[in-house]
Amino acid sequence: MIIDPKTFERFNAVLTGVIVPRPIAFVSTVSPDGEVNLAPYSFFNAVSYDTVVFSSARNVDNKSKDTLRNIEETGEFVVNIVVDPIAEAMNATSAEFPEGVDEFEIARLSHAPSQIVKPPRVAESPVNIECKLDQVVQIGSGDHEHGLVIGKIVLLHIRDDVIDGHRIDQAKLMATGRMAGNMYCRTNDRYEMVRPVFDPEKTQVG
Repeated sequence: MIIDPKTFERFNAVLTGVIVPRPIAFVSTVSPDGEVNLAPYSFFNAVSYDTVVFSSARNVDNKSKDTLRNIEETGEFVVNIVVDPIAEAMNATSAEFPEGVDEFEIARLSHAPSQIVKPPRVAESPVNIECKLDQVVQIGSGDHEHGLVIGKIVLLHIRDDVIDGHRIDQAKLMATGRMAGNMYCRTNDRYEMVRPVFDPEKTQVG
């Protein structure tokens, strides 16, 4: 099957079904007036050793969503990593709430103070990434307009029990991944592949 994204109905459903699993950025922000916002984004990843990126759709009326607007106005945000114990709480915040609703309260999650940026961390998340805004790149148009948020990592919080030296214990982290539609996945099924070394004498890897 060959699919043209310009003409295929529900192309987004196909795309999100093949690019899986996706990590989830649980982004906390604060408005200039001090209102806290918390929302999940699965178009998210690290794109270098000190930079994270996620995209947020514009609303139908072309206004920025709370998260995007807060970041554009304050230049700060926190990415909280979603793990199995808080997956349902994360999902509870994914509804389209009216402006001013405290998603922390909706999800029964706790604030934890950040050290450099103003937005609070999610205390129940084992990993929190404090970020300063580098830039927002506008991509797409019309109903498909997104703000691509590029953030510089200024501080990383990791719960002591999930890190050993410089390595993360994935079994203790229990990260949650986003699939398509309403489907999610756990990361407890893992396997190892050792990176091969090229041998010029054999002209092959092994």
